[in-house]
Amino acid sequence: MSVSTATFPKAEHLCGEKRVDALFHQAASFVSYPFRVLWTIEPQPVGTPGGAVVLISVSKRKFKHAVDRNHIKRLVREAYRLHKHLLFESLEPGMHLQVAFIWIPSERMTFAAVENRMRTTLLRILSECTPHTTNHDAVETHP
Repeated sequence: MSVSTATFPKAEHLCGEKRVDALFHQAASFVSYPFRVLWTIEPQPVGTPGGAVVLISVSKRKFKHAVDRNHIKRLVREAYRLHKHLLFESLEPGMHLQVAFIWIPSERMTFAAVENRMRTTLLRILSECTPHTTNHDAVETHP
């Protein structure tokens, strides 16, 4: 993975009320603690970049202070940024993946724990959305 691919530009953020609502109403979901993951995969719309777009959400009910919510979102964004190459390398050309990561626990976690679970979660997304592709099996696992 080169330095230029380890970015998380605005184009990869899932935004827009219609797109977010569509994801929440049509998505497949699973729980991979500490995340609840919603995802859809579809052919790439004309005029949009291929690949994946991501939404990260932390409950205001569980974390009253914005500084706590922002800290968790920062950890999740960084973990995703470091391991998103797993998605982009294995995603079929012309396919567009939309993913929402919703934080479940009521407490903070260390970055190492979040990073480890993000990696596991991304591999599970790949196994569910591309069941016949085994490219992600060749990726070495970190303890």
